[in-house]
Amino acid sequence: MGVFVFLPLVLPLTAWPIARLAEQHLHPRAATRLLTWVAAVMATCSTVCLGLVMVVGTAQLPGNPLPDGWSDPEVRAALPYDEVVGKAAIPALFAVLVACGRTLWRHGRVRRGAHRALSGLPGTEVVVLPDGVPYAYALPGGRRDRVVVTTAMLECLEPAERRALFAHERAHLAARHHRFLLTVRLAARANPFLRPLCTAVSYSAERWADEEAAQSVGSRRVVARAIGKAALVSRGTPLPTLLAFAAAGPVPRRVAALLGPAPVVRSWPSLFTTVGLAAWGAAVGTAVSAMSSANSAVTMFLILHAATPL
Repeated sequence: MGVFVFLPLVLPLTAWPIARLAEQHLHPRAATRLLTWVAAVMATCSTVCLGLVMVVGTAQLPGNPLPDGWSDPEVRAALPYDEVVGKAAIPALFAVLVACGRTLWRHGRVRRGAHRALSGLPGTEVVVLPDGVPYAYALPGGRRDRVVVTTAMLECLEPAERRALFAHERAHLAARHHRFLLTVRLAARANPFLRPLCTAVSYSAERWADEEAAQSVGSRRVVARAIGKAALVSRGTPLPTLLAFAAAGPVPRRVAALLGPAPVVRSWPSLFTTVGLAAWGAAVGTAVSAMSSANSAVTMFLILHAATPL
């Protein structure tokens, strides 16, 4: 394996340029899908890398349940600095699993709690809560997807702006944006180098819904005005993987984008542009990460198979 086994741990750095440039130059739909795919693949590869290194480190611990042959010098020679790196990978992989497990558990707990709180209300798509705190968010799952909004939020908006709010939240539900957010959040837990992609996907998913809402109501300015008003009073959402109409974040950038021309839909940016170079760099980094982890996994399997007594 050599040093190639460590590549998936640092290759997420190749995605940092596209994480920023995608927000500015790609259509929000394309940016969300591209960044989520890159984050998911790179996080999987880095976790596989930690697992392979952990096997070598665990085999050196006294009393471990692994075959004795897995601690032979031939096996340790496949991993540089096996004495230190192998043992350090054990707590690192444990921390990754705990962080991802907590994220999934909290995501499920909050969603189930939100659905239980709405269980006694009519089973309509839009749920208006008599609450003096203004907020609105999309709640997927359960028996049906729902848009949750309070009377305080509706009182802050004019009729056209309310239509923009509902169109925005329906766009989140139709495109299953919560899945993109959960994927990149898990990826960031698996590899901290992927956190910029998590932030970028949160923004691009909101921009995606903004553009869908603008098409639905027929006015980009109305959507921008509604977002601006809601941002001044909104409380946000109970969970980061749920989408809010005006959650805390780069609201001014969203408003500025809506006041400008609609983004151009492109299948893939040209290589002879800054965003094209960044996109190709992220794609190459993702491919190298996948090939490196696959090569290391196959190599480790063959080495361990040869070291296992028949």
